[in-house]
Amino acid sequence: MRLCRYGENRLGLVEGSSVRDVTAALDVLPGWSYPLPRFDPLIANLDQVCARVREIAPRCPAVPLAGLKLLSPVANPGKIVAAPVNYQKHLDEVRGDAQLHHGNQAHMAPIHSMGLFLKATSSLVGAGEGIQVRHPDRRTDHEVELAFVIGKRAHQVSAAEALQYVAGYSIGLDITIRGSEDRSFRKSPDSYTVLGPWLVTADEIADPSVLDLSLSVNGEARQSSNTRFLILGVAELIELASSFYTLHPGDVILTGTPEGVSPIVPGDTVVATIQNIGSMSVTVAAV
Repeated sequence: MRLCRYGENRLGLVEGSSVRDVTAALDVLPGWSYPLPRFDPLIANLDQVCARVREIAPRCPAVPLAGLKLLSPVANPGKIVAAPVNYQKHLDEVRGDAQLHHGNQAHMAPIHSMGLFLKATSSLVGAGEGIQVRHPDRRTDHEVELAFVIGKRAHQVSAAEALQYVAGYSIGLDITIRGSEDRSFRKSPDSYTVLGPWLVTADEIADPSVLDLSLSVNGEARQSSNTRFLILGVAELIELASSFYTLHPGDVILTGTPEGVSPIVPGDTVVATIQNIGSMSVTVAAV
């Protein structure tokens, strides 16, 4: 199943080139009072929501997908976890380009040494909201990544069991201001985490380790690879992350980008594609 959020927080079932408005399925979600939970309610109850969607979808109106303002398919992640330099060719690329590493040895270390980092949840947007360049005087780069969403509480999970904790998959763009500062700082401005165009439930992607991914800017191919080249795959990333902190439903994990990162500027159009998920087109603008 492919679920999107669009417009004024509508829930949609994506069916080819159309979307069924299944917002009514959200009536299965329980209510909470303050303090609110540390997880995304929709993702925590995804099975129930999907069952309700299947029940009501035939009676729900369909609208064309084209032209809809797509929001992030996850509204309230507790954490956005990201994997640095998780493709060997990208690590080689960073080591060979001073504009990428700025002489910082930590930027050139493999993921086994660096571990993971966190991005601000306020950086999260959907494909239809676009990227707003925060510091046009500095180099800002695109990074296409397979993203996945945690479906249930995960604490000290082994890689062998890890895929059972995935709710679904999306395309992620990890937008980056180049510089010597900490990664989390340079990658957390508003709109610098793009998630979309929808959530593909985990049952539709049996093996996330064999997916082609690519990115183009204004029609020019910039990045092209396959998730089989990840140094740490989806299962290993869950094992690593959950050994340091508890993962909750709705937490988003970005798996890292392959080689080919390059600058974007206001006026550009970025198109990112991942096999078995789809494509999303994202505009770049000035703040």
